[in-house]
Amino acid sequence: MIEREESKKRFEREIAETQIEIREETLRNISWELHDNIGQLLTLAKIQLQSVTDKNIHEVSDTISKSLTEIRALSKLINPEAIKNINLKEAIQLEIDRFNRLNFIASSLIIKGTEQKINKKHSIIIFRILQEFFSNTIKHSKASELKVILDFTEKNILISACDNGIGFEINQNKIQGIGLQNIKNRAKLINAEATFLSEKNKGTTLHISYNL
Repeated sequence: MIEREESKKRFEREIAETQIEIREETLRNISWELHDNIGQLLTLAKIQLQSVTDKNIHEVSDTISKSLTEIRALSKLINPEAIKNINLKEAIQLEIDRFNRLNFIASSLIIKGTEQKINKKHSIIIFRILQEFFSNTIKHSKASELKVILDFTEKNILISACDNGIGFEINQNKIQGIGLQNIKNRAKLINAEATFLSEKNKGTTLHISYNL
């Protein structure tokens, strides 16, 4: 009973820490978008307004419309309840949409099977694992494409995240060096299994097998 209680406490601590990490990552993304993306769009709109004519008024309107679209997208990320009650599919889709919107990497989400309900706390862990993989892909892989697949069955969900980047040789030092061991440890917390497949110049794939 004592061991079970300690295990429960460790799990709750991990959930709390993971929520903080997701929030910090989200705030970093929002800060970047406000400065580099929305800031540039509004600056462009200001410049366009200084020489606006009947012929180019639609350009100003388009620029302002893009700014509003970006702000609406950010508002979904800011909502604190979204982090506490993550819907895995929707959270991943928001990330995919952001990557495509900002031209970071050509990204897609594919859903197979009938979507099943996932434990909210477990969804937080799975999303953070994927968020770490996405971060590694964008920062280190030099990939041009990212594909995520959620494959639902009655008893489990198989999640695959695959990029077409430079890949790496899988060894213990490399796994620890880019935080992949942390991904594996997090998966164990929810009785899931995370495995990596990678080959030099052929990309990297993360597989997560989670029992519903």
